[in-house]
Amino acid sequence: MNQTNNSIFVSSDVITEQSNGATVYKSKRNPDDCILTCYPLFEGIELVYYDMHAQTCEIELIQGREILEVNHCQEGRVEFEYKNGEYLYLSSGDLSIQKRGKDIRNSYFPIGHYHGISVMIDMTRVPRCLSCVLDDVFVTPTELVKKFCSDKTYTIMRENKSIEHIFSELYSVPGNIRKGYLKVKVLELLLFLSALEITNDEERKYFSRSQVIATKQAKEYLIRHIDEQITIPQLADMFGISQTTLKICFKGVYGDTIHTFINNYKMQTAAVLLKETDRSVLDIACSVGYTNGSKFAGAFKKFMNVTPNEFRKLYV
Repeated sequence: MNQTNNSIFVSSDVITEQSNGATVYKSKRNPDDCILTCYPLFEGIELVYYDMHAQTCEIELIQGREILEVNHCQEGRVEFEYKNGEYLYLSSGDLSIQKRGKDIRNSYFPIGHYHGISVMIDMTRVPRCLSCVLDDVFVTPTELVKKFCSDKTYTIMRENKSIEHIFSELYSVPGNIRKGYLKVKVLELLLFLSALEITNDEERKYFSRSQVIATKQAKEYLIRHIDEQITIPQLADMFGISQTTLKICFKGVYGDTIHTFINNYKMQTAAVLLKETDRSVLDIACSVGYTNGSKFAGAFKKFMNVTPNEFRKLYV
């Protein structure tokens, strides 16, 4: 396995490019669906932009290093699987601080869509203190680890104005000042975290492995039987999970209720069939679980803002 410029990422079986001071990693299998852009800012500190349109990513961290990771989700959803059997999910605006390698087994993108930023701090290489950069910025990486990851696997903060203030500008930085600007913003973030008071009522929602496995199996079953009317009690009974837990965990994993998720999936499937086949509207309606053509037309118009026939004409 090769590595580039002391990067914390493995570059074997991955396309790597150099662009404007950054290393760009792309999956060889799906180069447009899995892109990581990494900026080395200080010794042992990298800022990584994630551009994901797949559920899994072949680009991996180098094993054996203790990495403190600060993640911010801009869009979509990301899942972290921990070695203790817990699963954590971030949605738009959420922030997490956690140790990589030691505690996290895997990451996954449940809805196949994720845009976000990670600040990766390699504890084996980062200076003991960053005060040499700015005299008034006293940030000790080891203290951040103790503060956020000493007595628990992770710390998570749900969307709030303070987090949004720091991260919003990182998603649209002018190219001519990018490197310097990123350094300033990362220092701002680390200083913010150093001064942050953690409250006991901070939400740290996680799910067990058995709950997540049952929920993912229920989702796959719904997709395979899209033409059937399946109730939540039936799903819960099939996969050995309570109705309440299934509903809570499903929204935690996929970001939508079961009802919203499957309705959206049905309409997206119908749209593809209308666009790419010459099957009748009623036939397509039946294939996504509607026996009444007018009810299907009404649901489709509510979702797409046009009727099925109007939608099809757009692609004729």
